[in-house]
Amino acid sequence: MIYSTLNDMDQSNVQASKLYTLQLPSKQESISLLETLIEEIADKHNISEDTFANMMTCLSEAANNAIVHGNKLDENKKVIVNADVEGKRIIWTITDEGEGFDYNNLPDPTAPENLENLTGRGVFILKHLADQCIFNTKGNEVELHFKI
Repeated sequence: MIYSTLNDMDQSNVQASKLYTLQLPSKQESISLLETLIEEIADKHNISEDTFANMMTCLSEAANNAIVHGNKLDENKKVIVNADVEGKRIIWTITDEGEGFDYNNLPDPTAPENLENLTGRGVFILKHLADQCIFNTKGNEVELHFKI
């Protein structure tokens, strides 16, 4: 695991931002490292309980999808997590080394035929709990925005 923080230079007319980076091996146990980072950021930046819960749910889901579906549990592949905190917003980026997926053609988990499926709700959750959810074209990176 690599964990680092970077501070932008604080100039009078430029708002400082804080960047956090985490490299996770592609095993499900790595989620606990992400949860610790989320807790540290929430404490440091006085994030509300509701936003904290939404971030924890979304980021755990996105990282688990990256580990299991993106990197196929290949521990030689990494999941990169970045958190950029600036002012009243935080942008999380989760990137895997997989082939990506077509996020525009997913079955609707609220359709009657899918209600009892045990999987297939992850992207739906991300889109509903984050203030903004953006996938890259390849589908191996998601950017999640939260107002804090």
